[in-house]
This record gives sequence, C-alpha cells and structure tokens, in this order.
Amino acid sequence: MNKKAYTIGFSIVAAFGFLLAIFSQIGLPIEHAGTTLIVSFLFLGITFYLHEKLRGYVYTVMILASASLALLYPEPFVSYRGYQLNQLIIPMLQFIMFGMGSTMTLRDFAGVVKMPKGVGIGLACQLTLMPLSGFLIAKWSGMPPEIAAGIILVGCSPSGVASNVISYLAKANLALSITLTAVSTLIAPLTTPLLMKSLAGAYVSIHVGEMMWTIFKLVIFPVLGGLAFNHLLRDRAVWVQKLMPTASMAVIAVVIVLITASGRDNFLALGTALTVWILLHNMVGYSLGYYSARLFRLSEKDSRTIALEVGLQNGGMAGGLAKEMGKLATVGLAPAIFSVLQNITGSILASHWHKRPPAS
Repeated sequence: MNKKAYTIGFSIVAAFGFLLAIFSQIGLPIEHAGTTLIVSFLFLGITFYLHEKLRGYVYTVMILASASLALLYPEPFVSYRGYQLNQLIIPMLQFIMFGMGSTMTLRDFAGVVKMPKGVGIGLACQLTLMPLSGFLIAKWSGMPPEIAAGIILVGCSPSGVASNVISYLAKANLALSITLTAVSTLIAPLTTPLLMKSLAGAYVSIHVGEMMWTIFKLVIFPVLGGLAFNHLLRDRAVWVQKLMPTASMAVIAVVIVLITASGRDNFLALGTALTVWILLHNMVGYSLGYYSARLFRLSEKDSRTIALEVGLQNGGMAGGLAKEMGKLATVGLAPAIFSVLQNITGSILASHWHKRPPAS
C-alpha cells in the first residue's frame, strides 16, 4: 500500500472518529466520546504528516489534541501522589526559552541596524496595539477581574517563537520576524510589567519589581544561556539546534495541558464567551498590525511579518507569569486559550499567504 492510500485511509478513520465523537454524546457516556475524539486527533495528525502540503498543520493538531485531553481528563494533569504538576510549568518554559536562544545568534539582532524602519514600526505596534486592544476587550467583555487581567497579560507579552515559523510558511520576512521576536523578548522585563501595571492594575495587584525578576528568570537568563551555548559550541551542536524546535513544540503542548487542566472549571463556566473574545483579540492583532505597516508604506512582505508578530504572542510566558502570581487557574486561562487559537488562525493565515507570494 502506497503513502497516498495510507493518507486516505487515516483521513477516513479520523473523519469517522470525529462524527462518532459528536453523535456518541447522545447515547454513550461522555468518556467514550472523549476517547474517540483524542484518537481522531491522532489519526488526523498522522494524515497531515503523510500529506506534504498539510504537514505544516501537524503542530496545530497536536495543540488541539493537548487542550482537548486536558479538558476531558484533567485529573491526571493536576497532581501526582500529592505533587502539584503545575510546578513543572516554570522549568518547562525555561527549557523552551533556552531552545529559542540556542537557535539564535548575535546576527539576529543586527536587523535593528539593517532594517530600522521595519523593526521600529513592528515594536511600536507590538507595544501599543495588542496591550490597548487587550485592555478594551477585557473592559467590554465583562469577565471576572482575574480572567480579564489574563486577556490584558496576553496583549502585554512579547511575540512568541510561533511567529517565526508562521512567518516562514507565509513567505514573510523571516529575518525581520526573528529580529522582532528577539528584541521584544529582551525588553519584556521592562515593557510587560509596566504595561500590566498601567492597564491591568485595576483588576489584579501587579508588583512591577517581582514581575521583572520573574521574566528575567523565565525568559532572559534561559535565552542568554541558549545564545552562549550556540556561540561556544557552534557547529559541534548542530544536532541540538535540529532537535530543539521539535522538543520545544512538544514541551509547549505539555504546558498547555497543565495550564488547561488547572483552569478547566473556569473554562467550562466561561469558555465559549472567553474564546470568542480571545479570538477577537487575535484577529485584531493581525489586522491592525498589517494595516498599520501598510499605512507606513512598508512592503507587503514586511507588513505580513508585522501582522504575525503582533497577532502571535508568547502565551507560554504569560502563563508562566500567571503561575508565579499564584493565579494560574484564572489569569493563566486566557494565555492558554490564546496559545491554542493562535496556532489555528496562524496556520490558516500562513496557508492563505503562502498561495499568494508578496508582490512587493
């Protein structure tokens, strides 16, 4: 049997499984529907992996499966023999940030000099559009204060490594994307706490100094460690650079499972409405980022990049900050949902743009 036949077979099994998961809720216990749903995601992931044009969506399927798993079966991901598993979130995020640093070089920061206009406009959009839109959405949504603060926290976070992958798939300016991610991450210890104090201080207590120190521990030190690792070992650690992106994606999926499991009750109570508001925040980021860049006469390629850098946030870092605030189940809920949604919308947008190479 050839690969095409396998692909068709797995896709049929996945489609049948999703239909069964939907209809089984009528006559079978929810546990059966849940198991069927998770298995269907597994077959869908295999189908996408076997199809060359769909392979880029495997990670999106994995994220959806992870979130579904945590919502359906939260207990195994809350504690193990008395140990609270959410304690693993911080070291896991540090590993992800180390992986990000290990794939970067000092040349990635040279884009500030080589592309000053694009970097300047991108950072300006990143530091204004997402925080302010997050604040307005939190205010209009009527969500409980700590949930609303989580929406703002997403907007105040830097762009995440997902933006670099999506920029590559969307035929955007990858060099500009990497530079914007690197710079926004390095200035996050200053920008994120100050923005949160200004915009979310009415919802939760924000201690600027403590948040700055948390971001240094969570992001800056691991990234600098990864940079040093890459610089010192260079060609001797090529296998690490190849392994890190895949390992980081797997760890991000685990982090989403742990955060979602912790906030499951809040999600079930607010999930539909909160998901709509967070999706709006994500869409506003793409739209305002793109059209702001075009307003300042940046090229189509650079405008796509800024749209993705603004719309795709570091939800993992936001979740880690919520954990350190002791509010993972509330403040951390919006970052977890945003992390899932942005991978879906980002993949769709990348596919759309990939079929339409930039004309300028």
